[in-house]
Amino acid sequence: MDMHANAKATRNGSTGHLHRYMQLALLVMAAGAIYPVLYLRQVYQGSMMAALGLDDTHLGYLYSILGVAFMVSYLPSGWLADRVAPRLLITLSLLGTGLLALWYATLPGFPVLLLIFSGFGVTTGLTFWAALLKRVGWLAGENEQGRFFGVLDGGRGLVEALLATVAIWMFARLTGEFGADHQAQAFQWVIRLYAITCLVLGAIMAVLRDPQRPQNDGAPAVDEAPPGNLRRDLMQLARMPELWLVTAIVFCGYHFFWATYSFSAYLTEGELGLSATMAGVITTIKLWMRPIGGIGGGWLGDRFGNLRVLTWAMALAALGMLGLIFLPALHVTLQVAMLAVLIGLVTYAIRGLYWAILDQCHIPARITGLAIGIISVVGYSPDVLLPLINGWLTQTFPGMLGYQIYFGYVLTVGSFGVLAALTLKKRIDRRNRV
Repeated sequence: MDMHANAKATRNGSTGHLHRYMQLALLVMAAGAIYPVLYLRQVYQGSMMAALGLDDTHLGYLYSILGVAFMVSYLPSGWLADRVAPRLLITLSLLGTGLLALWYATLPGFPVLLLIFSGFGVTTGLTFWAALLKRVGWLAGENEQGRFFGVLDGGRGLVEALLATVAIWMFARLTGEFGADHQAQAFQWVIRLYAITCLVLGAIMAVLRDPQRPQNDGAPAVDEAPPGNLRRDLMQLARMPELWLVTAIVFCGYHFFWATYSFSAYLTEGELGLSATMAGVITTIKLWMRPIGGIGGGWLGDRFGNLRVLTWAMALAALGMLGLIFLPALHVTLQVAMLAVLIGLVTYAIRGLYWAILDQCHIPARITGLAIGIISVVGYSPDVLLPLINGWLTQTFPGMLGYQIYFGYVLTVGSFGVLAALTLKKRIDRRNRV
Protein backbone atom coordinates (compact mmCIF):
# COMPACT_ATOMS: atom_id res chain seq x y z
CA MET A 1 0.00 0.00 0.00
CA ASP A 2 2.82 2.34 0.95
CA MET A 3 4.66 1.46 -2.27
CA HIS A 4 1.60 2.32 -4.35
CA ALA A 5 1.11 5.57 -2.44
CA ASN A 6 4.75 6.53 -2.88
CA ALA A 7 4.66 5.73 -6.59
CA LYS A 8 1.53 7.83 -7.02
CA ALA A 9 3.08 10.72 -5.10
CA THR A 10 6.18 10.52 -7.25
CA ARG A 11 4.13 10.55 -10.45
CA ASN A 12 2.05 13.48 -9.19
CA GLY A 13 5.19 15.32 -8.14
CA SER A 14 6.83 14.79 -11.53
CA THR A 15 3.67 15.86 -13.33
CA GLY A 16 3.43 18.93 -11.10
CA HIS A 17 7.02 19.92 -11.82
CA LEU A 18 6.54 19.39 -15.56
CA HIS A 19 3.33 21.43 -15.42
CA ARG A 20 5.13 24.30 -13.72
CA TYR A 21 7.95 24.27 -16.28
CA MET A 22 5.49 24.23 -19.19
CA GLN A 23 3.66 27.23 -17.72
CA LEU A 24 6.99 28.99 -17.22
CA ALA A 25 7.94 28.30 -20.86
CA LEU A 26 4.70 29.90 -22.07
CA LEU A 27 5.31 32.95 -19.90
CA VAL A 28 8.87 33.21 -21.21
CA MET A 29 7.66 33.17 -24.83
CA ALA A 30 5.02 35.79 -24.09
CA ALA A 31 7.51 38.09 -22.35
CA GLY A 32 10.10 37.59 -25.08
CA ALA A 33 7.67 38.48 -27.86
CA ILE A 34 5.82 41.45 -26.41
CA TYR A 35 8.55 43.96 -25.53
CA PRO A 36 11.03 44.09 -28.46
CA VAL A 37 8.70 46.01 -30.77
CA LEU A 38 8.57 48.82 -28.19
CA TYR A 39 12.35 49.13 -28.11
CA LEU A 40 13.45 48.70 -31.71
CA ARG A 41 15.60 51.79 -31.18
CA GLN A 42 18.28 49.68 -29.50
CA VAL A 43 19.08 48.02 -32.84
CA TYR A 44 17.55 50.33 -35.47
CA GLN A 45 17.69 53.83 -33.95
CA GLY A 46 19.10 55.55 -37.02
CA SER A 47 16.79 53.75 -39.45
CA MET A 48 13.83 54.23 -37.13
CA MET A 49 14.39 57.98 -36.89
CA ALA A 50 14.81 58.29 -40.66
CA ALA A 51 11.74 56.19 -41.46
CA LEU A 52 9.52 58.07 -39.01
CA GLY A 53 11.01 61.52 -39.57
CA LEU A 54 12.14 61.95 -35.95
CA ASP A 55 15.04 63.81 -34.36
CA ASP A 56 16.65 63.07 -30.97
CA THR A 57 14.21 65.28 -29.09
CA HIS A 58 11.15 63.69 -30.74
CA LEU A 59 12.54 60.25 -29.94
CA GLY A 60 12.98 61.29 -26.32
CA TYR A 61 9.37 62.48 -26.13
CA LEU A 62 8.15 59.26 -27.71
CA TYR A 63 9.83 57.05 -25.13
CA SER A 64 9.00 59.42 -22.32
CA ILE A 65 5.26 59.13 -23.11
CA LEU A 66 5.71 55.36 -23.09
CA GLY A 67 7.31 55.69 -19.66
CA VAL A 68 4.42 57.86 -18.43
CA ALA A 69 1.95 55.22 -19.61
CA PHE A 70 3.96 52.60 -17.71
CA MET A 71 4.00 54.73 -14.58
CA VAL A 72 0.25 55.22 -14.68
CA SER A 73 -0.30 51.50 -15.34
CA TYR A 74 2.03 49.78 -12.88
CA LEU A 75 0.12 50.29 -9.62
CA PRO A 76 -3.31 49.34 -10.99
CA SER A 77 -1.52 46.51 -12.79
CA GLY A 78 -0.61 45.03 -9.39
CA TRP A 79 -4.17 45.49 -8.13
CA LEU A 80 -5.49 43.82 -11.30
CA ALA A 81 -3.07 40.90 -11.02
CA ASP A 82 -4.46 40.09 -7.56
CA ARG A 83 -7.97 39.78 -9.01
CA VAL A 84 -7.97 38.62 -12.66
CA ALA A 85 -6.68 35.34 -14.16
CA PRO A 86 -3.14 35.85 -15.53
CA ARG A 87 -3.91 33.94 -18.73
CA LEU A 88 -6.69 36.36 -19.63
CA LEU A 89 -4.53 39.41 -18.90
CA ILE A 90 -1.58 38.05 -20.88
CA THR A 91 -3.82 37.11 -23.83
CA LEU A 92 -5.28 40.63 -24.01
CA SER A 93 -1.78 42.07 -23.77
CA LEU A 94 -0.37 40.05 -26.66
CA LEU A 95 -3.31 40.68 -28.97
CA GLY A 96 -3.44 44.39 -28.14
CA THR A 97 0.30 44.85 -28.65
CA GLY A 98 0.17 42.99 -31.97
CA LEU A 99 -2.62 45.19 -33.31
CA LEU A 100 -0.87 48.38 -32.19
CA ALA A 101 2.33 47.16 -33.86
CA LEU A 102 0.52 46.70 -37.17
CA TRP A 103 -0.60 50.33 -36.89
CA TYR A 104 3.00 51.31 -36.03
CA ALA A 105 4.17 49.53 -39.22
CA THR A 106 2.26 52.05 -41.34
CA LEU A 107 4.91 54.62 -40.25
CA PRO A 108 2.40 57.23 -39.08
CA GLY A 109 3.14 60.82 -38.06
CA PHE A 110 4.43 61.90 -34.67
CA PRO A 111 1.01 62.62 -33.03
CA VAL A 112 -0.22 59.13 -33.94
CA LEU A 113 3.05 57.61 -32.74
CA LEU A 114 2.47 59.22 -29.33
CA LEU A 115 -0.93 57.54 -29.23
CA ILE A 116 0.49 54.16 -30.28
CA PHE A 117 3.28 54.27 -27.70
CA SER A 118 0.78 55.26 -25.00
CA GLY A 119 -1.21 52.17 -26.00
CA PHE A 120 1.92 50.04 -25.76
CA GLY A 121 2.30 51.28 -22.18
CA VAL A 122 -1.18 49.99 -21.35
CA THR A 123 -0.93 46.61 -23.12
CA THR A 124 2.51 45.79 -21.71
CA GLY A 125 2.14 47.57 -18.37
CA LEU A 126 -1.43 47.52 -17.07
CA THR A 127 -2.51 44.07 -18.26
CA PHE A 128 0.80 42.25 -18.45
CA TRP A 129 3.67 43.14 -16.14
CA ALA A 130 2.47 42.41 -12.60
CA ALA A 131 0.46 39.39 -13.78
CA LEU A 132 3.64 37.95 -15.33
CA LEU A 133 5.82 38.50 -12.24
CA LYS A 134 3.24 37.28 -9.75
CA ARG A 135 2.67 34.13 -11.77
CA VAL A 136 6.39 33.34 -12.01
CA GLY A 137 6.97 34.02 -8.30
CA TRP A 138 4.07 31.73 -7.46
CA LEU A 139 5.33 28.94 -9.75
CA ALA A 140 8.78 28.95 -8.14
CA GLY A 141 9.53 27.04 -4.95
CA GLU A 142 11.18 28.66 -1.96
CA ASN A 143 14.68 27.82 -3.18
CA GLU A 144 13.94 28.36 -6.88
CA GLN A 145 13.24 32.10 -7.02
CA GLY A 146 16.60 32.98 -8.56
CA ARG A 147 16.35 30.13 -11.04
CA PHE A 148 12.80 30.86 -12.18
CA PHE A 149 13.25 34.61 -12.49
CA GLY A 150 16.62 34.00 -14.16
CA VAL A 151 14.95 31.66 -16.65
CA LEU A 152 12.22 34.24 -17.21
CA ASP A 153 14.65 37.01 -18.08
CA GLY A 154 17.19 34.76 -19.80
CA GLY A 155 14.56 32.79 -21.66
CA ARG A 156 12.73 35.87 -22.86
CA GLY A 157 16.14 37.13 -23.93
CA LEU A 158 16.62 33.98 -25.99
CA VAL A 159 13.25 34.57 -27.66
CA GLU A 160 14.18 38.22 -28.24
CA ALA A 161 17.59 37.25 -29.65
CA LEU A 162 16.05 34.72 -32.05
CA LEU A 163 13.53 37.27 -33.26
CA ALA A 164 16.23 39.98 -33.47
CA THR A 165 18.49 37.68 -35.51
CA VAL A 166 15.70 36.97 -38.00
CA ALA A 167 14.84 40.69 -38.07
CA ILE A 168 18.40 41.92 -38.67
CA TRP A 169 18.90 39.28 -41.38
CA MET A 170 15.68 40.42 -43.05
CA PHE A 171 16.63 44.09 -42.65
CA ALA A 172 20.14 43.56 -44.07
CA ARG A 173 18.83 41.49 -46.98
CA LEU A 174 16.16 44.04 -47.93
CA THR A 175 18.53 47.01 -47.69
CA GLY A 176 21.22 45.06 -49.55
CA GLU A 177 18.84 44.02 -52.32
CA PHE A 178 17.04 47.34 -52.78
CA GLY A 179 19.66 49.77 -51.47
CA ALA A 180 20.01 52.01 -48.45
CA ASP A 181 17.21 54.24 -49.76
CA HIS A 182 14.76 51.46 -48.86
CA GLN A 183 15.58 51.37 -45.14
CA ALA A 184 12.08 52.62 -44.29
CA GLN A 185 10.43 49.68 -46.08
CA ALA A 186 12.86 47.26 -44.43
CA PHE A 187 12.05 48.75 -41.03
CA GLN A 188 8.33 48.27 -41.73
CA TRP A 189 8.89 44.55 -42.28
CA VAL A 190 10.81 44.32 -39.02
CA ILE A 191 7.82 45.80 -37.17
CA ARG A 192 5.43 43.42 -38.94
CA LEU A 193 7.55 40.42 -37.87
CA TYR A 194 7.07 41.34 -34.21
CA ALA A 195 3.39 42.19 -34.68
CA ILE A 196 2.58 38.82 -36.23
CA THR A 197 4.53 36.98 -33.51
CA CYS A 198 2.50 38.70 -30.78
CA LEU A 199 -0.80 37.96 -32.50
CA VAL A 200 0.05 34.27 -32.98
CA LEU A 201 1.11 33.84 -29.34
CA GLY A 202 -1.98 35.72 -28.20
CA ALA A 203 -4.18 33.33 -30.17
CA ILE A 204 -2.41 30.34 -28.60
CA MET A 205 -2.85 31.75 -25.08
CA ALA A 206 -6.54 32.41 -25.81
CA VAL A 207 -7.32 28.74 -26.46
CA LEU A 208 -5.38 27.35 -23.49
CA ARG A 209 -7.11 26.49 -20.26
CA ASP A 210 -5.97 27.95 -16.95
CA PRO A 211 -4.86 24.85 -15.02
CA GLN A 212 -5.31 24.11 -11.35
CA ARG A 213 -2.63 25.55 -9.12
CA PRO A 214 0.05 22.91 -8.49
CA GLN A 215 1.47 22.34 -5.03
CA ASN A 216 5.20 23.11 -5.17
CA ASP A 217 7.56 20.96 -3.17
CA GLY A 218 9.47 23.12 -0.76
CA ALA A 219 7.46 26.23 -1.65
CA PRO A 220 6.21 28.49 1.08
CA ALA A 221 2.57 28.12 1.93
CA VAL A 222 0.42 30.29 -0.27
CA ASP A 223 -1.70 32.84 1.53
CA GLU A 224 -5.12 32.22 0.05
CA ALA A 225 -6.82 35.07 1.90
CA PRO A 226 -8.65 37.37 -0.50
CA PRO A 227 -7.20 40.84 -1.11
CA GLY A 228 -8.20 43.19 1.71
CA ASN A 229 -8.80 46.91 1.95
CA LEU A 230 -6.60 48.71 -0.59
CA ARG A 231 -5.66 51.56 1.77
CA ARG A 232 -4.74 49.14 4.58
CA ASP A 233 -2.68 46.99 2.19
CA LEU A 234 -0.82 50.04 0.87
CA MET A 235 -0.06 51.18 4.42
CA GLN A 236 1.21 47.72 5.34
CA LEU A 237 3.59 47.72 2.38
CA ALA A 238 4.69 51.33 2.95
CA ARG A 239 5.93 50.39 6.44
CA MET A 240 8.37 47.76 5.07
CA PRO A 241 11.91 49.19 4.66
CA GLU A 242 12.95 46.14 2.66
CA LEU A 243 10.35 46.95 0.02
CA TRP A 244 11.80 50.42 -0.50
CA LEU A 245 15.34 49.08 -0.68
CA VAL A 246 14.25 46.64 -3.40
CA THR A 247 12.61 49.61 -5.14
CA ALA A 248 15.90 51.54 -5.02
CA ILE A 249 17.79 48.53 -6.41
CA VAL A 250 15.34 48.16 -9.31
CA PHE A 251 15.46 51.92 -10.00
CA CYS A 252 19.27 52.02 -10.11
CA GLY A 253 19.69 48.68 -11.88
CA TYR A 254 17.21 49.72 -14.54
CA HIS A 255 19.44 52.71 -15.34
CA PHE A 256 22.17 50.29 -16.39
CA PHE A 257 19.75 48.42 -18.63
CA TRP A 258 18.41 51.61 -20.20
CA ALA A 259 21.97 52.64 -21.05
CA THR A 260 22.22 49.61 -23.35
CA TYR A 261 19.46 51.04 -25.55
CA SER A 262 21.93 53.72 -26.68
CA PHE A 263 24.74 51.33 -27.62
CA SER A 264 23.73 51.14 -31.29
CA ALA A 265 23.85 54.93 -31.78
CA TYR A 266 26.93 55.27 -29.52
CA LEU A 267 28.94 52.79 -31.63
CA THR A 268 28.38 54.86 -34.77
CA GLU A 269 29.78 58.05 -33.24
CA GLY A 270 33.16 59.80 -33.35
CA GLU A 271 36.25 57.69 -32.86
CA LEU A 272 34.24 54.45 -33.12
CA GLY A 273 32.34 55.25 -36.33
CA LEU A 274 30.81 51.85 -37.08
CA SER A 275 28.20 51.48 -39.81
CA ALA A 276 24.53 51.23 -38.83
CA THR A 277 24.45 47.57 -39.92
CA MET A 278 27.61 46.67 -37.96
CA ALA A 279 26.32 48.48 -34.85
CA GLY A 280 23.06 46.55 -35.26
CA VAL A 281 24.96 43.27 -35.47
CA ILE A 282 26.87 44.05 -32.25
CA THR A 283 23.73 45.03 -30.37
CA THR A 284 22.05 41.85 -31.65
CA ILE A 285 25.00 39.84 -30.26
CA LYS A 286 24.41 41.71 -27.01
CA LEU A 287 20.83 40.46 -27.05
CA TRP A 288 22.19 36.91 -27.22
CA MET A 289 23.86 37.58 -23.87
CA ARG A 290 20.45 37.78 -22.22
CA PRO A 291 19.82 34.04 -21.88
CA ILE A 292 23.38 33.56 -20.63
CA GLY A 293 23.22 36.48 -18.20
CA GLY A 294 19.67 35.84 -16.99
CA ILE A 295 19.88 32.07 -16.54
CA GLY A 296 23.50 32.12 -15.40
CA GLY A 297 22.82 34.93 -12.92
CA GLY A 298 19.81 33.08 -11.53
CA TRP A 299 21.79 29.86 -11.11
CA LEU A 300 24.62 31.70 -9.37
CA GLY A 301 22.06 33.50 -7.19
CA ASP A 302 20.50 30.24 -5.97
CA ARG A 303 23.99 28.86 -5.30
CA PHE A 304 25.73 31.84 -3.68
CA GLY A 305 22.83 34.12 -2.69
CA ASN A 306 20.67 36.23 -4.99
CA LEU A 307 21.50 39.48 -3.23
CA ARG A 308 25.25 38.85 -3.16
CA VAL A 309 25.44 38.04 -6.87
CA LEU A 310 23.19 41.01 -7.69
CA THR A 311 25.50 43.37 -5.78
CA TRP A 312 28.57 42.15 -7.69
CA ALA A 313 26.75 42.39 -11.01
CA MET A 314 25.77 46.02 -10.36
CA ALA A 315 29.35 46.87 -9.36
CA LEU A 316 30.66 45.31 -12.61
CA ALA A 317 28.09 47.25 -14.65
CA ALA A 318 29.33 50.47 -13.03
CA LEU A 319 32.92 49.62 -14.03
CA GLY A 320 31.68 48.94 -17.56
CA MET A 321 30.16 52.42 -17.76
CA LEU A 322 33.58 53.84 -16.85
CA GLY A 323 35.08 51.92 -19.76
CA LEU A 324 32.53 53.31 -22.22
CA ILE A 325 33.37 56.84 -21.07
CA PHE A 326 37.17 56.64 -21.35
CA LEU A 327 38.08 53.86 -23.82
CA PRO A 328 37.02 55.65 -27.07
CA ALA A 329 39.87 58.12 -26.58
CA LEU A 330 42.28 55.20 -27.02
CA HIS A 331 40.79 54.35 -30.47
CA VAL A 332 40.15 50.73 -29.47
CA THR A 333 36.91 50.10 -31.36
CA LEU A 334 37.02 46.30 -31.02
CA GLN A 335 37.52 46.48 -27.26
CA VAL A 336 34.67 48.98 -26.86
CA ALA A 337 32.37 46.73 -28.89
CA MET A 338 33.34 43.74 -26.71
CA LEU A 339 32.75 45.83 -23.58
CA ALA A 340 29.26 46.74 -24.81
CA VAL A 341 28.48 43.03 -25.17
CA LEU A 342 29.87 42.26 -21.70
CA ILE A 343 27.86 45.09 -20.12
CA GLY A 344 24.79 43.57 -21.75
CA LEU A 345 25.66 40.23 -20.13
CA VAL A 346 25.93 41.80 -16.66
CA THR A 347 22.79 43.95 -16.99
CA TYR A 348 20.77 40.89 -17.97
CA ALA A 349 22.03 39.13 -14.84
CA ILE A 350 20.85 42.16 -12.84
CA ARG A 351 17.40 41.98 -14.43
CA GLY A 352 17.23 38.27 -13.76
CA LEU A 353 17.94 38.76 -10.06
CA TYR A 354 16.33 41.94 -8.78
CA TRP A 355 12.84 40.45 -8.71
CA ALA A 356 14.12 37.22 -7.13
CA ILE A 357 15.16 39.12 -3.97
CA LEU A 358 11.54 40.17 -3.36
CA ASP A 359 10.91 36.72 -1.89
CA GLN A 360 13.29 37.59 0.98
CA CYS A 361 11.12 40.53 2.07
CA HIS A 362 8.36 38.30 3.53
CA ILE A 363 5.50 40.03 1.70
CA PRO A 364 2.07 38.31 2.14
CA ALA A 365 1.11 36.43 -1.04
CA ARG A 366 -2.31 38.11 -1.21
CA ILE A 367 -0.70 41.53 -1.84
CA THR A 368 2.38 40.46 -3.83
CA GLY A 369 0.89 41.93 -7.00
CA LEU A 370 0.35 45.25 -5.23
CA ALA A 371 3.95 45.20 -4.00
CA ILE A 372 5.16 44.57 -7.55
CA GLY A 373 3.05 47.50 -8.70
CA ILE A 374 4.55 49.86 -6.10
CA ILE A 375 8.12 48.80 -6.89
CA SER A 376 7.47 49.11 -10.62
CA VAL A 377 6.04 52.64 -10.38
CA VAL A 378 9.25 53.95 -8.82
CA GLY A 379 11.74 51.38 -10.09
CA TYR A 380 10.79 51.82 -13.73
CA SER A 381 10.38 55.60 -13.61
CA PRO A 382 13.61 55.82 -15.69
CA ASP A 383 11.28 54.97 -18.59
CA VAL A 384 10.03 58.56 -18.22
CA LEU A 385 13.25 60.29 -17.18
CA LEU A 386 16.00 58.71 -19.26
CA PRO A 387 14.59 59.28 -22.77
CA LEU A 388 14.36 63.00 -21.99
CA ILE A 389 17.82 63.11 -20.39
CA ASN A 390 19.35 61.10 -23.22
CA GLY A 391 17.63 63.14 -25.93
CA TRP A 392 18.63 66.47 -24.39
CA LEU A 393 22.26 65.46 -23.80
CA THR A 394 22.81 64.00 -27.29
CA GLN A 395 21.12 67.02 -28.88
CA THR A 396 22.97 69.60 -26.74
CA PHE A 397 26.34 67.84 -26.89
CA PRO A 398 26.45 66.23 -30.35
CA GLY A 399 28.63 63.23 -31.07
CA MET A 400 30.55 61.12 -28.57
CA LEU A 401 30.50 63.73 -25.77
CA GLY A 402 26.74 63.52 -25.24
CA TYR A 403 26.90 59.76 -24.75
CA GLN A 404 29.88 60.03 -22.40
CA ILE A 405 28.01 62.49 -20.16
CA TYR A 406 24.93 60.24 -20.28
CA PHE A 407 26.93 57.15 -19.28
CA GLY A 408 28.52 59.19 -16.46
CA TYR A 409 25.04 59.97 -15.11
CA VAL A 410 24.07 56.28 -15.32
CA LEU A 411 27.28 55.34 -13.49
CA THR A 412 26.47 57.74 -10.64
CA VAL A 413 22.91 56.50 -10.13
CA GLY A 414 23.94 52.86 -10.51
CA SER A 415 26.52 53.23 -7.75
CA PHE A 416 23.72 54.16 -5.33
CA GLY A 417 22.09 50.86 -6.29
CA VAL A 418 25.15 48.99 -5.06
CA LEU A 419 24.83 50.79 -1.70
CA ALA A 420 21.10 49.92 -1.52
CA ALA A 421 21.89 46.23 -2.17
CA LEU A 422 24.53 46.20 0.57
CA THR A 423 22.08 47.85 3.00
CA LEU A 424 19.34 45.32 2.19
CA LYS A 425 21.71 42.41 2.73
CA LYS A 426 22.71 43.79 6.13
CA ARG A 427 19.03 44.10 7.18
CA ILE A 428 18.17 40.58 6.01
CA ASP A 429 21.22 39.07 7.71
CA ARG A 430 20.32 40.87 10.96
CA ARG A 431 16.71 39.62 10.75
CA ASN A 432 17.83 36.04 10.10
CA ARG A 433 20.10 36.09 13.15
CA VAL A 434 17.22 37.02 15.45
